[in-house]
Amino acid sequence: MTAPASNAVPPLSVQLYTLRELLAEDLPATLERLAALGFTHVEPFRLTDHAAALGPALAASGLTAPTAHQHVVGTGAEEDVFAAAAALGVGTVFDPRVDRERFTSADAVKSVADDLNAAAAVAARHGVRVGYHNHAQELEIVLDGTPALELLATHLDDAVVLEVDTYWAAVGGQDPVALLQRLGERVTAVHVKDGPATPEPADQVAVGRGDLPIRAILDAAPQALRVIELDDTRGDRFTAVADSYAWLRAEGLA
Repeated sequence: MTAPASNAVPPLSVQLYTLRELLAEDLPATLERLAALGFTHVEPFRLTDHAAALGPALAASGLTAPTAHQHVVGTGAEEDVFAAAAALGVGTVFDPRVDRERFTSADAVKSVADDLNAAAAVAARHGVRVGYHNHAQELEIVLDGTPALELLATHLDDAVVLEVDTYWAAVGGQDPVALLQRLGERVTAVHVKDGPATPEPADQVAVGRGDLPIRAILDAAPQALRVIELDDTRGDRFTAVADSYAWLRAEGLA
């Protein structure tokens, strides 16, 4: 992703996992509701499971999916994943999680990087990029003074990018602002989430109503696509998405 001009605000998207129940009930209607809020981008999850329905629903709503989540590492399904992504216009597929034990030693972390680098070669044949999305585990595991996610980044080919989930980074004990600054241009998307940074997903709240320094986080990755997500919340998740969108717009952050 090309860095925007200094006065440009990166696009705003929403991770569809946030609205998983609504999508299961009526995918086209849910995308229409997001478009009515003002969204132009969405981030699908389990891409290959939903690809057949997503194509026409995206077209009907006018939404696009510049990024998506799909397990890639260790699946042997890379060709199918990236072919599906290309057909839907997805530019980057982020693997949403690799098992924790693969981050518990320097050699194991390098093996994850090797798998992602190999996947990137397959992705390139389809005109797609591959990346990795963190949870808390990659930040709370520290190897010789370096969080596992940062160690992973040192072994990645330039073609492999990162989507930093800033909330889970905080849960993992890292300052998300400093983390983004250290990772730099490798980060092409950020999950924008808020709350008290506890491991309990239901503690998450609409962006702007929690404890995370949202403006500082976004300022630390000015080039990155901004993706609203709530793994869960104690209220209605669609309302939380709408409130998040409205707050980011009002603050000039979207």
